[in-house]
Amino acid sequence: MKQHSFRNHASSRLTIAAALGAFALTAGSAFAAPASQTTNVGPEDESKQISVRVWLNPHNKAALDAAVEQMYDKGSANYHRFLTLKEFNEKFAPTEKEAGVVREYLAAHNMKVTSTEKNNRFVVAEGKVGDAQTAFNTKINKVMVNGEVHHANATEASVAGPASALVATVQGLSDLKYHAMVKPSVNPESGVPYEGVSPSAAGADGLFYSADCLRGAASKVFKTDGAFPEAFYAGNLYGASITNAKPPNLPPCGYDAAEIQEAYGLKPLYKKGLDGAGQTIVIVDAFGSNSIVSDANLFSQLNGLPAFTSSNFQIVEPTGPATCTATNGCIAGNWQYETTLDVEWAHAIAPNANIVLVLTADNSFTNLDLGNLAAIQNGYGNVISNSFGISEIALKDLDPSELVVENGIAQIAAALGISLNVSTGDSGDELITNNADFGINAVSVNANADSPYATAVGGTSTFLDAHSNIKLQTGWGLNLARIANPTPNPPVIPPLLFGFQSGSGGGTSVVFAKPKFQKSLKGKFRLLPDISMNADPQTGNEIIVSPDGNPANATVLVFGGTSLSCPMFSGYWAIANQAAGVPLGQAAPILYELSEGAITDVNVTPVDTLLNVSGLIIDPPNSPIFESQAALAQPLENTKLFVSALYQSPSSTRWDVLTFGTDSSLVTGPGWDNVTGLGTPNGATFINSVVKAVQ
Repeated sequence: MKQHSFRNHASSRLTIAAALGAFALTAGSAFAAPASQTTNVGPEDESKQISVRVWLNPHNKAALDAAVEQMYDKGSANYHRFLTLKEFNEKFAPTEKEAGVVREYLAAHNMKVTSTEKNNRFVVAEGKVGDAQTAFNTKINKVMVNGEVHHANATEASVAGPASALVATVQGLSDLKYHAMVKPSVNPESGVPYEGVSPSAAGADGLFYSADCLRGAASKVFKTDGAFPEAFYAGNLYGASITNAKPPNLPPCGYDAAEIQEAYGLKPLYKKGLDGAGQTIVIVDAFGSNSIVSDANLFSQLNGLPAFTSSNFQIVEPTGPATCTATNGCIAGNWQYETTLDVEWAHAIAPNANIVLVLTADNSFTNLDLGNLAAIQNGYGNVISNSFGISEIALKDLDPSELVVENGIAQIAAALGISLNVSTGDSGDELITNNADFGINAVSVNANADSPYATAVGGTSTFLDAHSNIKLQTGWGLNLARIANPTPNPPVIPPLLFGFQSGSGGGTSVVFAKPKFQKSLKGKFRLLPDISMNADPQTGNEIIVSPDGNPANATVLVFGGTSLSCPMFSGYWAIANQAAGVPLGQAAPILYELSEGAITDVNVTPVDTLLNVSGLIIDPPNSPIFESQAALAQPLENTKLFVSALYQSPSSTRWDVLTFGTDSSLVTGPGWDNVTGLGTPNGATFINSVVKAVQ
């Protein structure tokens, strides 16, 4: 892995470790990533115009790091003595004089300065690619990423002279983008989302979809033209029967607001008035949904939630007009679904909290970073929810500037008493995605959840009983095997193993050192996630959305992803802030101090596996073949215990085996694990423990 650095007039090189500060990766890490094999398709046109943001270092970075650490150290006299924005700027913001030095450097290198951020955090400039290459001592190449041509700098940017000591990083030399972590519930065999349902068909149980995601065990016999070969399979059943053609028990399954509220022990809190009242949840998304108010209000109406009005819901657009079209990347990137899921499920968890929806003009690193910065500096609320990310290793290799920026913004939030909650991703250890998109043969966590100043939210597969209590949780991770073809369902011999499909992101950062709040965990580097909630789209939550932005076409769909768990946890944390009566700041440091029982450990036990699917294939004169639970769940990688179930496709009528709790190389286990973190919040016990922990 190449070493990225900035030039410094005093010490000749300022490394990314110095820019990141106290939590930076040290050189020679055992976790260092291999170099990217992303295809370089030649140099970028040097006459092409490019816009950059040159971010300045805060004053006295070491003092800032120490101050924030003390804010979250209960043994410190400064515990939870958060700064106001005015205090932060007076102590740590760059000065106008320092910004002037940077502007002079840019002008001297033919870069036209167009603006300076009001608190001097960055200077914006534009110019030709050739001039930017000279100014920042790098080459900008065209690169192929996931089938698309992008541009990226070949080496980390650096500046010389007096400006070098002032510059933290240069953003904009790469045009990579964040992606939404939203995941629709899909037919596992086709990967196609299930068809939506008209909101007019609402029923009482689950409103639309069955809440019985894991039914009792059954046995199935599959024959070939009424003869041999034949196969016998037995085990759990997943989802409602495909013969259920009408709401409220549509297959396969999905939860409404009342069911999730019961599952996570929220209703007793509501009875005590703990429902987010007086708090504001800030949701940052790109593009938005053109029908968000209409859709969210229909969702609220059907779920018995307060309506959205101008007094409890606000949309702000800090980077310019935000709209969702088929040509601007919104619909292709599922951002209309992302926005809808975030708003509706933050609201479902904390019904009386206000919501400020910060929408950026696109999903570029720059604009989403500016969205977060606007949310923080304008003091919109004490809880911010981010459901977007990108592979950390890809950033480390292709655009390390974004690691500096996202971490710096998260640190400002923590210093001001704001919890920045971030989804950890939907592709498990990211090995498949890193290879396919970036040519990097390595596992990775996701940025911007990797910052030690953020709270990383992972995901579970959640199964409820008839009373909407959680009867079983696994870490979200799904494997798939085919055992029978369409009706009349002749057996597939041998079963087809499709392996890993999707799962909660997690693992070990290759950039950030382990924060103090994770001192009880092994290793030297930041570990993800910190906390989890329901995220598996196969056990997902219902949303109401107008996919094309026309409210007349509103439909009910089931969605998941850590895009679901993050806004739900953000709603939970808003309730915790309400109960405490004061801003709690970053959630993660508090989570590791909670008493036993406050967080439910997600840990599959041998008892949970008793009804896993197994089978027997008979094909005379060959000897019978026993298909064990483990054989049907492959590849298991590091997983020992899992839960599997028989599933029949409502479209093709094929039969498959779905295996839950198989999250690529990540593993759920007792205590903290790299799929679910510490576990899931446990109702009033969680809230009471949080309040006690900060007293």
